[in-house]
Amino acid sequence: MKRLFGTFGVRRVANTELTPEFASKLAASYGSIVQGKVAVGGDTRTTTEMIKHAVISGLLSSGCDVVDLGFLPTPAVQFAVRNYYEGGIIITASHNPPKYNGIKLVDADGIGTPDEMEIKIEKMFFNDNPNRVPWNDVGEVETNSGLLEEYIENVMIRVDSDAIRDAKLKVIVDCGSGAACFTTPFLLRKLGCEVITMNCQPDGFFPGRNPEPTEPNLKELIEVVKATGADLGVAHDGDADRTICIDEKGNFVFGDKSFALVEKYILKENKGGLIVTTVATSSAIYDIAREYGGEVIATKVGDLIVARELKDRNGLFGGEENGGLIFPDFVYGRDAALSTAKIIEIIARERKPLSELIAELPVYYSEKMKIECPDEFKQGIMQKIVHETREFEVDTTDGVKIIKEEGWVIIRPSGTEPIFRCFAEAKTPEEAKKMAEWGISLVSKYLIK
Repeated sequence: MKRLFGTFGVRRVANTELTPEFASKLAASYGSIVQGKVAVGGDTRTTTEMIKHAVISGLLSSGCDVVDLGFLPTPAVQFAVRNYYEGGIIITASHNPPKYNGIKLVDADGIGTPDEMEIKIEKMFFNDNPNRVPWNDVGEVETNSGLLEEYIENVMIRVDSDAIRDAKLKVIVDCGSGAACFTTPFLLRKLGCEVITMNCQPDGFFPGRNPEPTEPNLKELIEVVKATGADLGVAHDGDADRTICIDEKGNFVFGDKSFALVEKYILKENKGGLIVTTVATSSAIYDIAREYGGEVIATKVGDLIVARELKDRNGLFGGEENGGLIFPDFVYGRDAALSTAKIIEIIARERKPLSELIAELPVYYSEKMKIECPDEFKQGIMQKIVHETREFEVDTTDGVKIIKEEGWVIIRPSGTEPIFRCFAEAKTPEEAKKMAEWGISLVSKYLIK
């Protein structure tokens, strides 16, 4: 069992648990395996610069050369690694609160490192034996100043730029003061959109809102969309790998809806194909696949798991229910920039407002809840829940997914935070809420014993 790595990388409270010494040693352990040129970049958190320099020191000490990419989205680093380098390290805690930071490691394809590699890294880390090269073999540092522009240009060539320009859409962009500040506003202006920005100044304190793009955190964006008569509102998380939309009426569009919309469009364009998602994703994904000649494979939760399956199976498209969409011909990971551009392309080419496009999708209602739980209790609680729910139809691919006549609920321990998450889906909002509450009650029941 891994001791450091969660669903994707390592996240800790910065400068308390995730110290420069920790970061340097972890990077040296990773560099000892990669032994090549490694790209390093990160989001806008206050501690990113500190941790980045420690990571670079660790890599250099293991003999790796380093390309310092500066502040940029996670998918931009993955794009760079896939095209140019032997590995990459991303400094980010994604949607976590400001006090956290993290280290995401990717392989030469830009995919999060596989389990077997992470186990080797942990052995080196805990046994104090990462490779330390002689003084005359220490690596060198360079930069790639044109990378962000190249990344944006590669997004643009994957959508119908002319159709988007002709549509003359007004878009409100809320970057949450995160890494998307360097990409989304510039991308949309290049595509001919009228752009109004919110929280688009990089600031690791996230003064405008919490970096997680949930409905309560986007109330101001919703009001601005309604007040300005915009065609669309777009919000991102801290490292810009997720996109959440607000339609022209000011309605919050859940990530599984935008996933289903893009899936439908891509399957129609390609006359079918393989879709990869997780066990926590909406039933709408399966309905659309059946209608448009697609096949769906479900994996454990985690975009790196979805990405690896897409690569191994030559999949067409993939994603998660949280607004993280994966376009495997571009980046093997969730990509907010291309997701945004693709959704805008659909609005432009279909000549329909987002609310109408969403209304045409299969209708399901979802509810998401969470409950705090110390990491050391998670495994025991999970075993008890699996035992208690054995009378139902269950899927234990990741956590336990309980399938009932009225819908389903998945109960799983978070891989990045000391919490349990419960996702439920049903044909009515009331049933979805009831099932999510039942899932939370099962965790709570064993948490207090």
